[in-house]
Amino acid sequence: MCRHTFILTAFRASDNQPPTNMATARPCLTQLSRAYLNSVRPSPLHLPIRQFSITTPRAKGANKIVSKKEKPASKPTTFKKKVVEKKKKTKATTHYPVPSMKNAETFALLDAMRIIRAWEVGQKPTSVKYEIALRISGLRNGPVVRNRIRLPHPVKTDFNVCVICPPDSKYAEDAMAAGAVLVGEDEVFDAIKDGKITFDRCLCQTDSLVKMNKSGIGRVLGPRGLMPSTKTGTVVADPVKAMRDMVGASEYREKMGVVRMAVGQLGFTPKEMQTNVKAFIEAVKKDIARLSDKISKNMAEVVLSSTNGPGLPLNGTFASPASEVTEADLSGK
Repeated sequence: MCRHTFILTAFRASDNQPPTNMATARPCLTQLSRAYLNSVRPSPLHLPIRQFSITTPRAKGANKIVSKKEKPASKPTTFKKKVVEKKKKTKATTHYPVPSMKNAETFALLDAMRIIRAWEVGQKPTSVKYEIALRISGLRNGPVVRNRIRLPHPVKTDFNVCVICPPDSKYAEDAMAAGAVLVGEDEVFDAIKDGKITFDRCLCQTDSLVKMNKSGIGRVLGPRGLMPSTKTGTVVADPVKAMRDMVGASEYREKMGVVRMAVGQLGFTPKEMQTNVKAFIEAVKKDIARLSDKISKNMAEVVLSSTNGPGLPLNGTFASPASEVTEADLSGK
């Protein structure tokens, strides 16, 4: 008896049963129908597997044997030029940088002296110097401001002088009598080359100028600002007269757009300081006016400082109306 016949017989038997047994026969019919359907469905293991052939097409002439003489024509190789971006060179500034003084705090001369004296408390009045720095706006490359000035109130009166002149001349005898520490030609040249520089000023007599230029001492004295030259008035015909005029005189030179020079001692009164500062500024203005044909320069800032104190910009006034500092407070009277 096959499975199909058994299921049909079960259906017929269920029809002949009384209605009271219908509730118990329905679950059995559900299980039998599921079993029949599972037997009829094909198993996935018996499904046929399709086989696909994977073939790659060959290019034309792939099997062709190429001889050494017959080589395939190749395309000419083209090389792309690498574009190298050149770095733009930053242009160097042609002028010295000058800060803006619109929002800067400036001081009167009395106020600046009071602040500097507060910084120099306990120092000797003769050991500390007031110094003026003049900032000049102009080209970097060009003539510089350079000169010598004798202030109304000398800052330094004691200094050592070296005189380059013929050793057996009258100029040598007079220079030694006037107090020169070193006199002569070859002796002076050898001492300078050995580094034995014991003088603050150096003068050259006109008869020894050619020999001095050939000696090569400019490499030693030039960086120190001691090399005699006609521009600074240190190449003279009469050294003794120049030594007398040199008492109280000071040299100044522009470096990096700034001219510096000592204009007073800590014990100077405000009036003495005012006279020296005014004389120094007027002398620098005259030097700038002489260079106006070659280059244009202007005075941008005036700063007062000391040996150990800060730099204070000046506004050109002697006393501030809002300040309580008076001239008598700084004069010691």
